Formats: sequence, C-alpha cells, structure tokens
Amino acid sequence: MGGRTVESDEEDCSVEAYEEDQRPRRRDGDEDMEDRDNSDDEEEEGQDEYERDDFIVDDTDEEEEEERVSDDERRKKKRKKKSEPAKLEEDEIRMLEENNGCIKHRNKLKRLRKAGSESEMDGPSGFSGVDRAGKKATAEEKLEYSLFGDQGTYQPLEDVLEEDQQSEDDEVGEDYIDDEMAGFIVDDDEEIGGNGQVVSKKLKRKPLRQAVGISSSALQDAHDIFGDVDELLAQRKQDLQSDPANSGKLSGNMLEDEFEPAILADKYMTPKDDQIRATDVPERIQLSEELTDDPRRDNTRIEEESVWIHSQLIGDGCLSFFGNERVNREINQEDIANVLTMLHVNKFEIPFIATYRKESCPSLLKDHDANEHENEDGTKIIRWHKLLWAVQTLDRNWLLLQKRKNALKAYYEKRFDDEKQRIDDGLSNRQLCYSIIELLKDAKSEKEVEDVDAKFNLHFPPGEVRDFKRPKRKTLYSICRKAGLWEVANQFGRSAEQLGHHLTLTRIPEAGELDGMKGSPEEVAANFTSAIFETPQDVLRGARHMAAVEISCEPVVRKHIRSIFMNKAVVSTSPTPEGNLIKDSFHQLSSVKWLRNKPLNKFVDAQWLLIQKAEEEKLLKVTVRLPEDVEEELMSEARENYLSDCVSKSAQMWDEQRKMILDNAFFSLLLPSMEKEARFMLTANAKNWLRMEYGKQFWNKISVAPWKKKDADTHLDQESELRVMACCWGPGKPATTFVMLDSSGELVDVLYAGYVSSRSQGAAEQQRKKDDQQRVLKFMTDHQPHLVCLGASNLNCKQLKDDIYEVIFRIIEDHPRDVNQQMDNFSIFYCDEFVPRLYENSWVSSDQLPGQSGIVKRAVALGRYLQNPLAMVATLCGPGKEILSWKLHPLERFLTPDDKYEIIEQAMMDATSQIGFDVNLAASHEWHFSTLQFVPGLGPRKASALQRELVRQGSILSRKELVNPLGRKVFMNASGFLRVRRSGAIAATTDVIDLLEDTRIHPESYALAKNLAKDVYAEDAPSREANDGMDMDNDDQQEMAIEHVRERPQMLKALDIDEWMRSIPEEFNKRETLLDIKRELLCGFSDWRTPYAEPIPDEEFWMLCGETEDSISDQRIVQVTVRNIQENRIICTFDSGLKAIVTEDNYPDGAESLQLKEGDVLTGKIKNVNKNRFLVYLTCKASDMRTKPFSPSNQDPYYHEQPDMMTSKNEKDKADKQKQIVKKYFKPRMIVHPNFQNLTAEEAMQLLSEKEPGDKVIRPSSRGPSFLTLTLKFSDGVYAHKEIIESGKDQKDMTSLLRLGKTLTIDGETFEDLDEVIDRYVDPLVYYLKSMLSHRKFRKGLKSEVDDMARAEKAENPRRIVYCFGMSHEHPGTFILSYIRSTNPHHEYLRLNPRGFRFRKRDFDSIDRLVSYFQKHIDRPPPDAGPSGRNVAAMVPMKNSA
Repeated sequence: MGGRTVESDEEDCSVEAYEEDQRPRRRDGDEDMEDRDNSDDEEEEGQDEYERDDFIVDDTDEEEEEERVSDDERRKKKRKKKSEPAKLEEDEIRMLEENNGCIKHRNKLKRLRKAGSESEMDGPSGFSGVDRAGKKATAEEKLEYSLFGDQGTYQPLEDVLEEDQQSEDDEVGEDYIDDEMAGFIVDDDEEIGGNGQVVSKKLKRKPLRQAVGISSSALQDAHDIFGDVDELLAQRKQDLQSDPANSGKLSGNMLEDEFEPAILADKYMTPKDDQIRATDVPERIQLSEELTDDPRRDNTRIEEESVWIHSQLIGDGCLSFFGNERVNREINQEDIANVLTMLHVNKFEIPFIATYRKESCPSLLKDHDANEHENEDGTKIIRWHKLLWAVQTLDRNWLLLQKRKNALKAYYEKRFDDEKQRIDDGLSNRQLCYSIIELLKDAKSEKEVEDVDAKFNLHFPPGEVRDFKRPKRKTLYSICRKAGLWEVANQFGRSAEQLGHHLTLTRIPEAGELDGMKGSPEEVAANFTSAIFETPQDVLRGARHMAAVEISCEPVVRKHIRSIFMNKAVVSTSPTPEGNLIKDSFHQLSSVKWLRNKPLNKFVDAQWLLIQKAEEEKLLKVTVRLPEDVEEELMSEARENYLSDCVSKSAQMWDEQRKMILDNAFFSLLLPSMEKEARFMLTANAKNWLRMEYGKQFWNKISVAPWKKKDADTHLDQESELRVMACCWGPGKPATTFVMLDSSGELVDVLYAGYVSSRSQGAAEQQRKKDDQQRVLKFMTDHQPHLVCLGASNLNCKQLKDDIYEVIFRIIEDHPRDVNQQMDNFSIFYCDEFVPRLYENSWVSSDQLPGQSGIVKRAVALGRYLQNPLAMVATLCGPGKEILSWKLHPLERFLTPDDKYEIIEQAMMDATSQIGFDVNLAASHEWHFSTLQFVPGLGPRKASALQRELVRQGSILSRKELVNPLGRKVFMNASGFLRVRRSGAIAATTDVIDLLEDTRIHPESYALAKNLAKDVYAEDAPSREANDGMDMDNDDQQEMAIEHVRERPQMLKALDIDEWMRSIPEEFNKRETLLDIKRELLCGFSDWRTPYAEPIPDEEFWMLCGETEDSISDQRIVQVTVRNIQENRIICTFDSGLKAIVTEDNYPDGAESLQLKEGDVLTGKIKNVNKNRFLVYLTCKASDMRTKPFSPSNQDPYYHEQPDMMTSKNEKDKADKQKQIVKKYFKPRMIVHPNFQNLTAEEAMQLLSEKEPGDKVIRPSSRGPSFLTLTLKFSDGVYAHKEIIESGKDQKDMTSLLRLGKTLTIDGETFEDLDEVIDRYVDPLVYYLKSMLSHRKFRKGLKSEVDDMARAEKAENPRRIVYCFGMSHEHPGTFILSYIRSTNPHHEYLRLNPRGFRFRKRDFDSIDRLVSYFQKHIDRPPPDAGPSGRNVAAMVPMKNSA
C-alpha cells in the first residue's frame, strides 16, 4: 500500500494515483489473494476517504462500513479486476509511447470523495443513509444523491465508474486534441476577430461559491453539468415547495441548510426576506420599523415628535442636514405632523407624499434654491425633496431616541425595585430615582439622555442585578461613598441639583442655607478617618472629589455648560514640527495651519474633517476651549451661586473647600467633557454637510436625460429611435472595440479593430489599418447608428476620434446612397468611462452579458448610459453596491459606505419616481429592471418578486393587474410611478392601453382626470355639435374625451383650474393635484430631466489627460519624466501621458540642465496649461520655484500666521533633524546577549526611563562597529554612557565587524566577553551606586537644591560642619560632596569605579571610610578645584561620543 497517494479535499486525484489504485497487487496471485487485495483496497479507500475529511474513525466503524458492501458488489468488483489486463508501470507506458512516436490520451477520472460529515449529508439532501431496499447507503451514494438527487434507484459506484470508463474510451483523444491543437483549430463557438485574434463566445466561468456539505471538486462537477449555482437557487427552492413527492422525503430540510448564508442573503432568499416580500407594507418602511420598533400612532406622540423635528429644522439643528443652507423659517409644524401620520399610519413613502399629497405639506415642498423647480421656458424640472427626506431622517433619530429612553426607564425601574428589596434606604433614594426618571422623560437629545444615565450610574453603581448585568467598575467615587464620605460631602452646602437650578433659573435666595456650619472642615473630617482615609486632609480630598463628580454628572448643570460651550467655544490650530515642513500652498493643510479663535458655529463645511485628520497624523496641534473672559465669567457665576455670603473665619474655610470643588468640577471634569462633545458635534456637522454635497454631485449625474438630437422635440419620446455605437480604445490586448446597441440597449454586434488608429508607418501595419478602417466603415453602414460615443480613457482617444471621423467622411463620399437620413446630423463625442469601468468589473455585467470580454461590457455600458442614464447607474446599486466606488467628491473618503448609500438611495428614489418605470419595456429587456427597486413601496426584495411575475406574464395592459402581486398598500405607493404603455414585446400587438396608464396620474385620481377631460371635451363647441346626444358616462366615450384633449390641447391649456374647482365637490378641491392632472393629460410622463450636454473642450481635456484641476493648475509644483532633450527645449511627460515642455529660458540654473538625460525625473512649476493643444509649460528656474506665501482669494478670515512662534519651532526642528541623522547612520550589530539591544542613545534612555537606578543596557556606539556603549541609569534623567573598545576583528570582513570583538577594553582593563564585563565591571558599579543612593547623607535634587537643604540644616545647627552627598547632573556618573563650614557651601567631586569611590585620588570601598577620611583631612585643600576633564571623561565620555 505504500504506493498509494492520499490527497486533500481541495485537490483532485491524479491519473497516476488512480491507476496505481486499479493496479493489481500481484500479477500471478491466486483468487484468494485477489480477494484479500480487494478487501484491503476497500479498507484503505474508506480510511483515506474519512482521513481527507479530518475525521478520526475507529476500527469498529471501519468494519461496519465494510459490512455495508453487499456480496454482489464484491463479486462485480472481482469480475472487473479479472477482466482488466495487467497494467504496465507509468514509466514503462511513457517510454513505449515515446518510442512508437504516438502518445495516447489516458482518461482522467476524478475520485468521488466524502464532502462532509454524515449529519451534513442527511440535512441538506434529505437522504438518511438508508436506501429503499433497507440497506445502508455508502458515503459515495450519499454524495451522489446530494449532487444529482433521487434517480429512482441507487446505482452502485462501480457501475458509475464503468459507464464513465466506457464513455470516455469512446472519446479517446478529444481532450488531448483540444489541448494540443488549441492554437490552430477554431471551434464552432469561436470566431476570428477583426485584428486576427480568436474571439471566444463561450461563457466565462464565474468563481464558484462553496456550498455547505459539498466539496469544491464536487461543486465544480455540478457546475459543469448544470451551470451556475446562482441559477439553481430559485429553481431548487421552487422544487422544494412545489413537488409533493419530495415534500415528505425532504421535510425539515431548509434551503439555508444547503447554501451559505451569504449567498442566500445576496439573492434575498432568507426566511426574513420571504416575510418582507409577503407583508403588504413598503419594504423600506418594514426595515425602518424593525430598527426603531413599530412607533405608537396616537396623535399626542405625533404632536410631540413634530414639535421636536420643527425645532431641529428651523433652529441650529438644520446645520446638520443642510450644511450652510439655511432652511426657510416658514416651515409649518402641522405639515410635519401630517408627514409623520402618512409615514406611520398610512405607510406612504416620501416620493409618494411629494407627488400625490402635496396639499398636506406645502411648506416642506418649497425649494430654497432659486429657479430650482422650473426651467427657463417654464417647464417643470426634476427635484430632490431634501426637506422631506430630512423629516424622515429626524423621525428615525427621534424613534431611536425614544427606544433608548424606554429601555433605560425599564432598567432604572427594575434596578430601583431590586435596590429597594436589598437595602431599605428610606425616602431619599425613592425621590432620587423618581427625579432621574423625570429627567429622562424630559431629555430631548442623545447627550441629555447620556447625562441622565451618568447620574443614575453614579448613584446606583452598575452591578449584576437579575437580568440587567453590567460590568463592575471600582471608582474613587464608589470608594469614598462606601467609606461614608458622602456625609462630609453633604456638609459643603448646596447639592449639585440645587446648583444647576440656581445657574439656569432665577436665583432663589435660601436664608441661612450655608450659614450653619459648626467647626472647621478639618474638625468635621476628623470624625470620618479610616484605614483608607487616614488623615482629615485625605477625608476632605475624597469628599471634594465626590462633590465635584456629582456636579459634573448633574444633567441640569451639564445642559447649562453645554449651551455656553457650544455657543462661545473657539478653535485654534498651530502646526507641529512635522506639519511645519509642509510648504506647498496648494496642500489641504495650508488653509488650516494657523487658525486663531474660530467659533464653533463658523465651521459650516468640511474644514473640521481636514483639521481632525491632520491632528491624527500629528501635523497639527488643535485646541478647543472657551475664551478666557467667558471662562472667568462662568466660574464667577458658579462661585456666586455656590459659595457662602458669610464672612466668618469658619465660613471662609468652607468657601475655600467649595472653590476647590468648583475648580475640580469645571476644569478637570466638565470642560474637558464639553471639549469632547464639541469635537463630536463638529465631526457630525461636517460629515452631514459632506453628505449633502456628495448627494448634490450624485443628483447632478442621475438627473440628466438620455441623449437626443438637437432638433428633436423634448416632449416627444425619442428613446425608441436611438441606436448607439460605442467605442472603447484598447492597447492591443484587448483591441479597440466597437459595439452596436439597438434602441432598447441590447447588444447587436461587436467589432474588434486593433489597427484602426495605428501610427506605425510600416507597410504591413498601414495595410492592417486600411483593412480595419474598411471593416469599421462596413460596420457603420450596416447598422446606421445615430451617434458614436467614444470612451475618453487616455490621450490615444484623440487619434481614434480623428480616425472615426475619417471613416465617416469616406461613407459620405464613397457611399452616399447607403447613408440614412438619420445620419445627416451624425454626432460623435467623448464620454466618461468611470461608470462603464465599474460595470465592467461588476458581477451583474457577467449575468447580463455572459461570455463577453471586459472591454465589450465596458463599451455596452458606455452606450447604455447615453440611452438611459438612470437605469445604468441603478445597475450598479445591486448587492455588490459598486456605485459606492464612483468618485464624486474629493473628501468623500471621510464618509462611510452606509452614509453614502443612504443618500444615493434617497436620490435614486426621487429620480425614479419622477421619471417613471416602463413595465413592458423591462419585461422584454431585463437590464431595465435595475430601477424597479427604487420605485416607492418596493425594494430589492419586492422588486425581485415583481420582476419574476412580469417576466412570466411578458406584458401587462393595466396597472390594476399589479394589485394582487404587490398588495394594496404597496400598490398604493408604487402604481403612480409604473408606466404601462406600448413598448417592448407588446408594441407589435394590437392590444389597447388606456392613455391614463402612461401618465403620472394615480389610479385613485382616474375618475377626477376623466371628469376634467369630459368637461373640457364638452366645452369644445364644434365637437359638441358633431357628437350631440353622446353618453359621456360611457367608458369608451371618456377614453375618446381624453384622446380629444390630447390631440387638441388648446382648450385644456386655457382651462382655469381655480374656476373649475368650484364645480366639483369640496373633497376633490386639491389644487396641486389638479394642476398635475392637467399637465399629465397634455403630455404623460414628460421628461423633466436636464438635457444631455456634450462635453465642452475643457471637460474633454480633463477626461482625456486623466488629471484634475487639483493636480494640474498654475503655480503648482509637479514632477515629470524627461523624454527628449532638444536644442532649445526639454520635452517631458506626466504619468498620465500628458506632454510638458520646458523652454530654454526656463531651464534649471547652473549645470544641472547639462546633466539631464532621458528617463530623469524633473521638478518644475506650472506656468501655463494649453488645453487646446494638450500641453503644459513648466519652469525649473530656482527663482520661480520659490514658494510664495499662502494667500488664496477665499482665505479663512480666522487664518493668522504667528511668526513669533517659528523660532522655537525651528530649534525643535533642528533637534529632531539631528535625531533623524543619528537614526539614519545607525548600524545594528549581530550580537546576542540578554543585556544587548540595537538601540540609539535616545532609545536607550527612553527604555531605561521607566526602570530603577542601576539598570543598564549595552548598545552599538555611534563611533562605528569597533565600539560599544554601556548606558547605565544613575537616577531619573541621569544616564552615564561608558565606551567599550572591541579588538580582534577582521576589518575587511563586514560580518566580522558586525559581530562582537574577541577582546573588550574598558578604562584600559581587558575582558573576554560581555558576561565578564557584567560580572567584573557593571555589577560592582551598581553595588556602589545603590549604596550611595541609600546612604543617610544622600540628598536628591539638583546642585542648587542640595545646597539649599545644606543651608537649612546649617541654620538649625550653626555650630556643626554640615555635609551631604548629591548627584551631579552636569557630569553624569559623578557625585558631589557638599559641605558648609561657615556660610558658603563647598563642593568636591567623587566618581564611581568598580573598586569603589574615587575621592582625592584615593579609592574607598565604603562611604563610611570616605567620610572618615574627609573629616580627618577637611582642612587639607583638595588636589583639584573641580572635576578634571580626565576624571569625568574616565567615567563619562562626552555626550557626542554616545
């Protein structure tokens, strides 16, 4: 069995492994031996099968598995083995084939493997492991059943293999021929492209998605047989639900058991999705109510919410939704209440309200942008209802706020009940809890709710209480409270709540409130000392902390401070040393480097996001604080309401405590907390402004109408006549591609023309170019497109456009009869390729255009965008949300994907509802279904269900046919936006469709519209005479009246709606609705979008060069690559291919220009950009390159640069630069030792800063690889660096230099290795260092501080000679002996060495002996007046040697 090959689940068995398994073990063995071999093979196969699945199978399980194999199967296997001829070894077969000159194809069988556990097999497949005969099924049969289902009887695995063997023997060599002759034989499913390349029409295989319980190889086989697994999902589900024969066998097995949850979620096929589809409520309203809970619908709650939303819209809150757009204060609260009622009671979506309930919210439909709702000619223009969407957003915020308040209230009540049962604390806790609940009820914002929650958690610390479990936190406040210091805190006077009321309301004097203090604070505190708080000062400190924390957590106080802080706080910025290095005046940071005292309410755009990002990158230092005068005024007001008015000494002492409480509460707790809130508010406002700007850019893209001829009537529907030829430039692989789209956007033909714009002058290339031009000419002549759109991907497209024009001229000159009249005003223009490239790389493109290459998909998207921009954009709004990659704003990186998609969804719904969705067109051409999910009432789930229904029906004749598929509520929302007209497949039939079905008139208003048409028809005198006695109540006659009104619109245009309203019941007096009905009767679903405009030259320049106005503009410094150096100019290129020229008079100064060569990178400043010629002129002169000070026209008024701060910053810059130089030349060493680390001197001191004196580290020296440095910590901030000289290295061997030397020398003493250095040198030093630091005469501090301590001691003992030891900070590694004989201190230095202390050229092994020697010889003058350079250097090298 040693030749057997065992493979993992991810790999298929090889041919060799399979043949070895089938090879007889003994060629001349008897039948018994064959039986034993067979049983061994079966045992091994079963074992390997489970081992590959990472299961451990006992021997008993293997025996049971063997018993399951029937005798018939054994005999069949035996017969098969007998019939097989003796097989040669693999090497022998290969040798014979090579010698004979022919290589036969050996079929490759894939071994079936167990793909999961038995339980997994039983679950998804419904196969319990027992066949119909009652026999146990093998693992192979289970897998076969899970892949291929029940085929009547379970066929033995051996029969399957035999059949596969026969079928493959019949087709020997086919796979081999396909492999070997792939480059020479073109199959039927392939064709020769225009450039001579083989163009395959086969479907590209999509990446397989792994299913639960099925291995990758088995899934690949299933994919090859059945196709894409995504296509099986819906069919599999329908089979499970519809097949009664399988329902019992597969009971309990759900679809989610067979496929990954991610796959089901992408296809909206989870049980939750089914429930959403089945519920007759708009999909998005269902999702919103799931998030916020189903809101209460009583009028009181709606009234309360409308007041809150109204205050947000007309107050400062509008900044959060409209940036710097100030909303009109004429917004009516009743309109907001009506919208809320329609949202929650009637279940109407925003576009429906904006279109069909205009009379209920007129103030919310007013546009605050001038001329937004009408064009210059008075026609209506498509609108984005931002105010209504803002109401919906605020409604969601309100409901989430109420949801949190309800949850907190339940927690508070439950917690208080538990506290009441556990501890009977009397009335005070009950009142406190009730007051907190009242504060929670009155909270109107998230911040206020957080304030209330903070107060509750302060007085009722979180703990494990029944179902409400929170982590325990031991705070200083809880420790003080447990120690009983709350009684002392209560003695300070007014409580935090009382202080809050005094600050916010009219001051209410409370006589004698603060006058009854008996005794000083220390006397009161002395009664509360304990083991934790040992002294009265500790008790007072703890009590002050408790009082300060209670003030900082009081909601009333926080609300008052918040209002002041948000209105008065200012922001100041200054650059850090790193930020000061940014000198480019075009850098985004340049405009915010020096802001001085800018108020919070002046940040109206996304400027704060730039400041925040720069602060995170340590480029800016940002302060958010109150001005000093406001801060002083606030503290004065607080002291006035918190301190006592008494003048007694005791009262003054208590007032001092109160002042410290206020200082701690405000400066340490409240104001820092407010700063965090201010930063959060600025970020939220900036992001909301950015969301609106992003939404505006997106709206401008989708509110563009399809391309139309210039002479076409904008009121007529020209979509059915627009045939587009789209072209995408290709570098060769892929080749330049042309595609032809019909009027419905379907792909008609593809042409590859790789040489159509070739610039080569060779004869062969020129001939290929002519051939391609001829093929393009025939392509255009055959299909007669109305326009050609050319993807503007790079500068090569300029030449391609000229070549296409040349082809068009040849058509007109050589084939004038072939030119259709529609080609007279033929257009060709550039289009942006960003959206087509997104489509090219999306999953949906593979579903819509299977088997097509990427460049074909891109070209199709290019043409479809001209035919239906909204549908093309909606195609990218599927589960993959590729639309989020569309770059619309330079700062959009600050928005999350959810933020962007929310605004995209709102804009898409508004656009879709006003443009309409053509039901019959989409039923015939499925790519138009992309906008269906944005129809009000629908969503991706309901839209997919409706799509299947429409495809099944093929077409519909009336909107009423959709009532049952949608449900009444959803139909109410969606029906007015669904167009039912003669398009798609129904256009070729004679079916009659009511004209009202192709208007924006809602079915609920059909009767009103017919009455209006009937009255106008009746007023037409000639028509009345001709149709005298006509019954106008008949449906046919009403239809005739509508047709008459449309054919003769003059009478309807002249109708006065206000006059006509008097003749109808009052309940129908809806003026805005009637005006809309009148407009739709004249022209149903007229296009309100902005007409498509071909790009102007400036736009063409930016599209083709790939640059932006931010990257190429005058005076900007850029880098280019030198391509050609001529006599009087240098030709360069940008990375995008754009050409740049440096003329002779703008050459670099000096000899630099003489040293340039092709390929060099040149830095220059842009002087001029010639967009017509696609040229950029640069200057490289030093005088021109000097950056001018930042002075833009729109400079922030709060920008004030501070040159006086630059000097100190420059010094710091130099220090940082020096550190960078040290780091740059730092060479790590190849030394392994516990005390060695590859660190610089700065890093070594930083490492030792947190360690005790005496700790050390050995590191590389800055002097080179022949030196090391010992860094020893003497005290905090005092480090000694000792040089170690290495010897015995090979100076020519770099590796030898980086390793440790053979001998080490310190102060002339030699050591063999670092261990000896530590034992003989460092450890004695540390011992004597610690003995000095622990000596009774050692004093910490600087030299001057030690002298002061000596003078103080001398003052107490004037007759004594005072002396002490201190650390020398000027000369690390030495100590100072300071003594005073009379008045002035004297100093002598002593240094440390491994032998002890060196003092007056003598060594002492103990401090006591040194002191004894000093006392005996005090009158003898020291040998040196100060520390000699030699003595200091002996221990401490100069700092620059470290």
